[in-house]
Amino acid sequence: MGNGSGMRGIKRVAGAMLASAMMLGLAGCNTVAGAGRDVSSVGHNVSRGATATQQGISNATGSSTH
Repeated sequence: MGNGSGMRGIKRVAGAMLASAMMLGLAGCNTVAGAGRDVSSVGHNVSRGATATQQGISNATGSSTH
């Protein structure tokens, strides 16, 4: 084998590693974005629950929370 075929093999391996790293990076971004949406959704649900509880207490006691 000549010197040129060894370099082609190295370039091929390096290209495959780069492509793999890029795919993993994109998958990681998707996962982080999805987790952010999940956390945001939980926050909205907690806020809705707190508002409903506040209104229920207000209705039960006849007092205003404002």
